[in-house]
Formats: sequence, structure tokens, C-alpha cells
Amino acid sequence: MHLISIDDLSAADIENLFTLSDGFLEIASRPIKKVPTLRGRTIINLFLEPSTRTQSSFELAGKRLSADVINIKGSTSSVVKGESLKDTILTLESYRPDVIVMRHPQVGAARLATRYTNASVVNAGDGTGEHPTQCLLDLYSLRRVYGALQGLKVAIVGDVLRSRVARSNLFGFRKMGIEVRLVGPPTLMPPGIEYWQVPVYHDLEALDEVDVVYLLRMQLERAKGKVPPVPSLREYSRLWGVSPYCL
Repeated sequence: MHLISIDDLSAADIENLFTLSDGFLEIASRPIKKVPTLRGRTIINLFLEPSTRTQSSFELAGKRLSADVINIKGSTSSVVKGESLKDTILTLESYRPDVIVMRHPQVGAARLATRYTNASVVNAGDGTGEHPTQCLLDLYSLRRVYGALQGLKVAIVGDVLRSRVARSNLFGFRKMGIEVRLVGPPTLMPPGIEYWQVPVYHDLEALDEVDVVYLLRMQLERAKGKVPPVPSLREYSRLWGVSPYCL
């Protein structure tokens, strides 16, 4: 089984993961946090984009589950010498890993990888595509705070255009009965947003009466060589910066 999109999971699947996670919370509070669940299994973390939190989280999770974990960064892989994604995955497949956790700058890269390996592929972010495990984490955090997810109102604010998290969260939140609205300037909304069937607002008054405000950072690293979607960061901060006053 692969996890490429949050749509690969049903609402029941997600609830089952929450129940499993509840058990691991207790384990995480122990002096010794290691369990033998994945002993004898091999996980390769292939991160071809910079990452601190996601890569650390996957490495820590794998080791606490007793898996053998191999970390590969783009800057130290043969990708910098021109090796294709296909050849990279075929090389890793020859080592017979059980799981490949993958981050890549191109949309669809994780799904492409599934063609060339028998390992389970977990999408840890594919360009502006999706980030399903971040969505699961956010849903679990909301569940811990609010108890029930059904009927919550969430505003996702900021750079929706270039945010893979916004896409996964929109799809995943609605799957779990959360009411979602997108908030930001028109230049930071994706083309075809009208087909997403989600309310879109272009002012911060949309934050009225929501339970949760989910703020997206500006994805400046994806804007190189392109016309900036906002006049300046200072202007963006002035018009779209969220403060206690806005809430």
C-alpha cells in the first residue's frame, strides 16, 4: 500500500490511524521510547528538497519503531550528477527496502516512484502537489484539542497557490466533516479554484466565527524566476498579517 494523496485514505482509515496514534502517545512518554513493531524492516528517507521537521519526524518514528533507517538527501545523492528519478528508485529497489519516504520538488514524483519499486511509497511532499502526512498530523492535533472534528470551521489563510499542505488539508479536512474556507489575495489562489467547490475570501473578515485559523507561509523558494504574486513582503504582511486584533 502507498500513501501518495490524502484521498488514498477513507474517513474510517483516518479514524483507525488516530486510534493507533493514541497508543503511541503513551509510548512516547516512557523513559525508553522504542518498540519492536518494525524490527527487521528497512525504511529509506529520500529527501530531494530541504526539510527539517518532516525528515526528522520520519527518521525518529522509524527508529522508535526499531526499523533500519537510511537517510538520503538530494545534495549528497547522484541526482546532483543528473541521475533521473526512475534510475534513483530502481537503484534503491535493488536493496529491497520495505518503505520509501520521499520528498521531491516535482508534482507527481511520488506516484511515479511507485512504478519502479515494490516498497510502500509515502509522499512526504511533491512540489505544490500534496503533503498527506502533514494533513494527518493536523487532523490528529485538531482531534486532540476539540475532541470531535465534525462541524469544525477552519480558515486556511495565505499562499494557497504554492502550498501542497493547503491542498491535502482541504481534501482531508472536508473528508472528516470540517467546514473549510480559503482566504488570501486573488494572486495567491490557484487557477481553477472555482472547481474546488470551496468558499474563497479575499479579506480577513472571513476569519469571523471560525474555530481554527491555519496560516500558510509564503513559498518564496517556488517563486524564483517568476513574477512575484504580491508587490512586496512588507505590503503582504500589512494587508494579510494575522494578529490578535484580526481575531
